[in-house]
Amino acid sequence: MFTRPRSDPPNWGRSSVPCWGLPLVRRHQPWSEQQTQRTRPRGAPDATSPAPSKPPAPAPGRKVIAVDGKTLRSSRTTKQRATSLIAAMTHDGQVLAQRQIDGKSNEIPAFAPLLDGLDLTGAVITADALHTQHDHASYLHERGAHYLAVVKKNHPGLHQKVRRLPWRDVRLDHYERARAHHREEIRRLKTATFAHLDYPHARQALQVVRWRRDLGTGRPTIERIYLVTSLPPGAATGSELAAWIRGHWLIENQLHHVRDRTFREDASKICTRHLPRVMAGLRNLAIGVHRQDGHTNIAAALRRTDRDHQRPLTARGLT
Repeated sequence: MFTRPRSDPPNWGRSSVPCWGLPLVRRHQPWSEQQTQRTRPRGAPDATSPAPSKPPAPAPGRKVIAVDGKTLRSSRTTKQRATSLIAAMTHDGQVLAQRQIDGKSNEIPAFAPLLDGLDLTGAVITADALHTQHDHASYLHERGAHYLAVVKKNHPGLHQKVRRLPWRDVRLDHYERARAHHREEIRRLKTATFAHLDYPHARQALQVVRWRRDLGTGRPTIERIYLVTSLPPGAATGSELAAWIRGHWLIENQLHHVRDRTFREDASKICTRHLPRVMAGLRNLAIGVHRQDGHTNIAAALRRTDRDHQRPLTARGLT
């Protein structure tokens, strides 16, 4: 079998290879750009290709709160339904409030009572399409807050009106391209300002187009999402709006997923009366303490705490 003779490392890798560890070999000419491209690992950025973009950061000084619900599956018994909770969390991972949902209802009636005890002045509230309700929009306006409401076919008239806007003629406000989780993704955001819309205090409509391609199968998918917001034009840039829309799902990744995987909430055997809600509140407290202490991996923070029980007290200034 023919093998390529040994040579000096390519230009992009010379700085990381010590010269005294190389065998004595005869000199070769420096590698050409084509040879360097062939030997560079797939996906590694070079000097001519842009690096994958990072998610846009939220606007500094603006409080952004995500509202979402979760069902505690292990709390279901033969005599009672599973306990459902609705929580409000900032986009930087701090749980502000949590409330139990009536077993015979859903999240909609619990939205306003959940936020009653919070200072919402100037805040932006994000939620899923279930909370795109006229009463919710009016409530947030009275509290001095703004909203980013997802519009789906549960509001057919509003959805059709927003979808039929001349989006092809609207200028692109934000573009982002990234590669992660074994897929390539392109996200585009457009905003349109108008005065007549059948939704309380709505000032702008938004269109988000997500193009994804699975790197394994090569199959592309396109998804279009429409939103309305009470933010006036110029109150937030396109990158800020994109960050808030994506940041809403941090409540799933940084709260619900952590409680399920790290604390094994759905496997808990505690199901008596209000104890599931109490234990969920204690888990939220533990997550918040570790995040305020600078930890991003809650599982690693819990293992660190196991080695010294004084560390959580020190983080709270109690020792």
